[in-house]
Amino acid sequence: MREDTDKIIFKKTWGIVVCALICNGLWGSSFSCIKLGCQWYNVETTGDKLLFAGMRFAIAGLMVIIFNSITNKKIIAPQNVMEVKAVFVLCAFQTVLQYLFFYIGLTNTSGVKSAIITGSNVFVAIVMACIISIRVPDKEGNITSHKEKLTTRILTGCIFGFTGIVLVNMSPEGIDGGFEITGEGFLLAATIAYGLSTLMIKHYSSKADTVMLSGWQFFVGGLILMLVGTMAGGDIAAQGGKAYVMLIYLGFISAVAYTLWGVLLKYNPVSRIAVFGFTNPVFGVILSTILLNEGNKLNYKYVIALALVCVGIYLVNTKRKEE
Repeated sequence: MREDTDKIIFKKTWGIVVCALICNGLWGSSFSCIKLGCQWYNVETTGDKLLFAGMRFAIAGLMVIIFNSITNKKIIAPQNVMEVKAVFVLCAFQTVLQYLFFYIGLTNTSGVKSAIITGSNVFVAIVMACIISIRVPDKEGNITSHKEKLTTRILTGCIFGFTGIVLVNMSPEGIDGGFEITGEGFLLAATIAYGLSTLMIKHYSSKADTVMLSGWQFFVGGLILMLVGTMAGGDIAAQGGKAYVMLIYLGFISAVAYTLWGVLLKYNPVSRIAVFGFTNPVFGVILSTILLNEGNKLNYKYVIALALVCVGIYLVNTKRKEE
């Protein structure tokens, strides 16, 4: 796809909405698919989970690398020291650290708390974009340091979106108390890793091909997670052909969603794109209810949660003239 075509599609409001919802719809479906995949691969221990995640991301990376190489009619790979560095930095934060902390933390805390803490990653990414300078191209194509502005509308939009996440994940029992470093602490670390990786994608996409970086960071990060999972005692086995199909689909989700998300971040402010992440857990809960028959049937709280998220997205993506 040509650069000018990219800009037309990925900077238009309708293009952003469609692409961002596709990304979060795919990510939302992954909640149900990961649960099924874990059953079909007998995933039980943390080592098993890291091994399974590593396999998924390595496959995702291969998908992106092969597709990008075919469309460009040449092997796509890092061409210089800067691009190699970008691949390893991105894979460290976006894949290895984020999911290493995530899977360990998930094992040591409740589902409701993990969903709410993970849902806060959108707010973390937006705040980081407002306090950390990143180098991005200006309208003339010159690379300059840039911070985004945390306006009242952005802050209010984040509050609406996060409220929707809390509502959709709340149970009658509420949220249990307590804080454990290897539980809630590790989930917060995963959230911070996600926020930093978002800024790094924005930074490095001004210097290198976003799709190439996405493919190689997934492939390298996936191999590292597989190694860590194996060293932690991970040992999984597919239970029939459907297990292989599910693993390929999970790889496809990451390949498409993260690559498309990276392109959106390249051409737009972090806050404008990141806020759509509030739809991710809403999609996840709704699809889990439909596909896995988990929890209660769809009810009013899902509608209210989705409405709150939509209000939040609208507020972040509209500006007053004085802003």
